[in-house]
Amino acid sequence: MAWNTKMPLIAILRGITPDEIHTHIPLLIEAGFDAIEIPLNSPDWQNSIKQAVQHYGHQALIGAGTVLRVENVDQLAKLGCRLIVTPNIHPGVIRKAIEYGMTVCPGCVTATEAFIALEAGSPNLKIFPSSTLGPDYVKALKAVLPDDISVFAVGGVTPDNLHLYLDAGCVGAGLGGDLYKAGQSPERTKRQAEAFIHAYKQWQQQA
Repeated sequence: MAWNTKMPLIAILRGITPDEIHTHIPLLIEAGFDAIEIPLNSPDWQNSIKQAVQHYGHQALIGAGTVLRVENVDQLAKLGCRLIVTPNIHPGVIRKAIEYGMTVCPGCVTATEAFIALEAGSPNLKIFPSSTLGPDYVKALKAVLPDDISVFAVGGVTPDNLHLYLDAGCVGAGLGGDLYKAGQSPERTKRQAEAFIHAYKQWQQQA
């Protein structure tokens, strides 16, 4: 499924626990986020995703990150998950997610990996790790991809450098440590969420 949220920024809540779901997710939604990813290397992720889907699935695209196996997709479908994000290219995972009607965003570095993902049916790509590759690399890779493919920068994206990746051709970004770190206060989540939304809207006005 093609990317279809109003705000093309993915909040990555790596390390969040079930008892923190109702403290942080409402703040993200209030700030303007409508895509939220809970990586599968977070503690008790099944419970966290289940709660997030049940309570916030009508307000945001709730999904999972670091999805490595096809059987994970089956598990996530049962939880009502609608977004699958991967750090790598696994055609089986991509096809299974599409079969369930989920939005899928697989991670790649090279053109070879990107086109393997496209052949598996993904309309979205996550360039990871973007901070190592840089905006110029993203721009060069974007030049050989079909125009209708949504490309996200993930890894090292901050409110200050977000515009560089958007200028390079990304439709949005996945935001990890600079937005949320395990155990951080709700106040920091609110502050960083607002900073990212402001940065995106400011770029939009100037683009």
